[in-house]
Amino acid sequence: MRPLTGRHELLATARAELTARPGVLFHGPAGIGKTTLVAALMNSLAVQAPAAGTVLHCAPAREDAPLPFAGLVDLFARVPDSRLDALPPEPRAALRAALLRGREPAGDQGRLAVRVAVLEVLRALAAAGPVLLVVDGLQWLDPLSAEVLAFAVRRAGDLGLRMVAAERVAEGEQPERPHCCPPGTAELAVPPLTDGETDRLLRAALGTGLPPALLRVVRDTAAGNPSYALELGRAALHDGASAGSAGTLLVPRRLRALVLDQARTLPEAVRHALLVASAAAAPSLTVLRAAGFPDPAADLAAAEQLGVAAAGADGTVRFRHPLIRAALYADAPEYRRRQAHALLARAVTEPLEQARHLAHARPYEDEAVARTLLAAAAQARRRGAPDAACELAGLAARRTPADRPADRADRLLTAAEYACDAGDPAAAGQSARAVLAESGSARRRVRARLILLRGAGQALDGTRDLIEDGLRDAAGDPRAEAWLHHWAAVRGLLCGELAEAARHARRAAGLADRAGDTETRIGALATLARVRSLAGEAGAADAALQEALTLVGTAGGGPERRRLIRMRAILALDSDRVAEAREEVSGLLTVVDESAGAEEVLATLVALARIQVRAGECREALRTADRCARAVAEAGVPVAPALYAAALAASAGGTAEEARHLAEQAVRASEADGDRLFLLRALAVLGQAELLGGSPRGAAAAVEALQQVRRLGESMCAADPPLLHWYGDLAEALVVLGETEAAGTVLGEARARVPGDAPGSVLAALERAEGLREAGLGRAREGALRLRTAVDRLRRLDLPVDMVRTLIALGAVERRARRRNAARLALGEALRIATRIGAAPLAARAGDELARLEAADRGGEAGPGGPELTPTEARIAELVGNGATNREVAAELFISVKTVEGALSRVYRKFGVRSRTALAHAMAVAVIASGASVDPGDDGGPGHMVTVSQSVRARASRVLATRRSHDIDS
Repeated sequence: MRPLTGRHELLATARAELTARPGVLFHGPAGIGKTTLVAALMNSLAVQAPAAGTVLHCAPAREDAPLPFAGLVDLFARVPDSRLDALPPEPRAALRAALLRGREPAGDQGRLAVRVAVLEVLRALAAAGPVLLVVDGLQWLDPLSAEVLAFAVRRAGDLGLRMVAAERVAEGEQPERPHCCPPGTAELAVPPLTDGETDRLLRAALGTGLPPALLRVVRDTAAGNPSYALELGRAALHDGASAGSAGTLLVPRRLRALVLDQARTLPEAVRHALLVASAAAAPSLTVLRAAGFPDPAADLAAAEQLGVAAAGADGTVRFRHPLIRAALYADAPEYRRRQAHALLARAVTEPLEQARHLAHARPYEDEAVARTLLAAAAQARRRGAPDAACELAGLAARRTPADRPADRADRLLTAAEYACDAGDPAAAGQSARAVLAESGSARRRVRARLILLRGAGQALDGTRDLIEDGLRDAAGDPRAEAWLHHWAAVRGLLCGELAEAARHARRAAGLADRAGDTETRIGALATLARVRSLAGEAGAADAALQEALTLVGTAGGGPERRRLIRMRAILALDSDRVAEAREEVSGLLTVVDESAGAEEVLATLVALARIQVRAGECREALRTADRCARAVAEAGVPVAPALYAAALAASAGGTAEEARHLAEQAVRASEADGDRLFLLRALAVLGQAELLGGSPRGAAAAVEALQQVRRLGESMCAADPPLLHWYGDLAEALVVLGETEAAGTVLGEARARVPGDAPGSVLAALERAEGLREAGLGRAREGALRLRTAVDRLRRLDLPVDMVRTLIALGAVERRARRRNAARLALGEALRIATRIGAAPLAARAGDELARLEAADRGGEAGPGGPELTPTEARIAELVGNGATNREVAAELFISVKTVEGALSRVYRKFGVRSRTALAHAMAVAVIASGASVDPGDDGGPGHMVTVSQSVRARASRVLATRRSHDIDS
């Protein structure tokens, strides 16, 4: 059965309707997924109620329609003869005859007898249990069976009869046989899949992704029809079809037969007009007339009658479905397709389309055609149409005569560069490697290597040899050397080799200056600025960035200038100038959407998502993350940055589970690419996601991820503001686990790295962690004071997400210090801010804290009968009280035995005991006396206390009873 991609919501609706109504009728065009939905609905009903009673099923085919009572024979195949034998003689004889168990019923009376017999059998079956009729393909049900079914369902309302049916209808039409279903049946149209759903369906079914350009053509041609998409995708994958235009997509013979059954009956002149229209980029009556058809409207009239294609009031020719257009083109002989393109090359006036038709009309080497195509490709690139530029440049290379190898190599490289613009690194790499293998020109080999480097995306870790080989080819050419040193700098940045990256960036800038290559010099300075920023050298980063911006000047808006503006925005963000950063990137986005390549669009969207999260625009960040995902699906750009942005947005506005899942994917993608820069970011978000719930188990996972961040950052000598934020997260996670000494060490390291002009958010993050550590050491008042300092600092910065986190921490600590009014004020403000900005995980966390506070007000929190414990201490005490060893406790909570020992010592001190037995007794006394404990399943954050469960009370009573009997015995 085909996967239910994109149909789960419709299936849930069908299940609900079938509960409230007598039937469900799915309807839609061929291949839209009706049969899949019927099967899925039946399976779900079988799972919900395995003994569902009687199921009568038929799935008629086109060939069955002329056969009398064929559908009835299938429906009653499982009805035993004993049910028929119970009927009166005349209906029994008529039904047996209809079911080919006797003579065929004759005349109107015989047909009426069949109808009555069917109704009576259904009544008898319904008396024994539920009856479900399933007809998958109402449109092919033979007329006699349809009449019998309509008669029976109209009269079976009191039987509890249910029905599931599917009917094929033309696109946008309504079903024609709802009368064959019980009155009140829900009619559910099966809609086309979205682009994203089609992409997921293809990837799941094919086990791999299609090249981006080919994927887009398959998706556009299928127009959301899952069956069409799967057939086209399999054919494209098997035959390696190109995606130069919609017309060149391979349409399998079986699929052509399915959609062209009507078109193939049309006269030759009409089919010729349809072929020319299918080959045109924008078919219209005007284009057809210019191509030599005197009266194209008359030619298309017959096609319109059959529902193949029609001309609208504006003269535009529209095919009923994009697949019909592709199938018409694929069904024609090659020589007829060339003739169609030759007609269109003379008919159209748009230069790009004219060049494309010329190439397809002359599929052989022709220097004049190649030059025309190359000029058209350059024009397409200037217009911001990278797909068209890539296609036309590739055609130019293929049309270049064999006796011009240098021209062919140059055109292949141009096509490869345009393929990079279009987000198709596979096509770019194929062309570049061909030149690398064949060309004797050092400069062309350098250019080919540069294309391979660009196509590697974030995965530059394994490109050191490629760069070094390129430098050998480039020796003595300062411009080419500058290019390669710049790539070496980018590689060093992504791989975390910051000192090497800085050295290569300076070398690239110097060589580019000597060569007069301003563009490369600007790029090298921009990379140097990013390296300096990551190393925590904000002044040096700003100086390099300003030098680059001066070189760019104020005019123009090319990719280098946009890159610098994006970097300036990130530096502003890291310095807490969030409004400035948002303004910079928002201004870029409109320009980028209109003219930039796929990678630049993704980089801008990732930057925007980071800014939105810091600005507290959590809902907007989720939408930006969705745009990142679409950019990846459509253009095949590097996936790790998009996953990082999605995880970051989910941690702010989604759910902790979603953020964790996406961050884990981002970590794996970054590791696969060897991209340590995004690995650092992805691990940091993973740590934040694990920390969101505040549970010891989550804190242990957060520590594991954030310790990797710490090690990576140290190995890279990184010290930028985000890394210092992550140090604070690590210290906070360690505090949750009770490892206050280790948290102090981390905070000491972070403080040593903090420069004198550190952004306020960095200081606030460290103060938050320090406040929680003070509380963890039992100094709740001192901890609250640190946290209030952080809150005051954040009020001046307008960083809502940071503010909410700090207020939640302050509320928890104030509660532990028994200052409940202060706790309520902090947590109430946290909840209000989190709700306003859409920070769902933090809103849930604040709500949980307030609920615990209310439970304490009702007498549920530990009073005089028991001391305050952190969640980790309480869980350890609970496990130890139940007889677990220190090693077993460590394994259960994913912490070290040393941490268990330290926490247990603190618990002993708080209860004033010295042994495990005394601890169990003291905890039992506290539980019985105060009615409070930490539930073993509690996932609260620092200081969380919850009402004792009945099971804990029972265990406490048993412990006391055992202890009293022991005292008596002794």
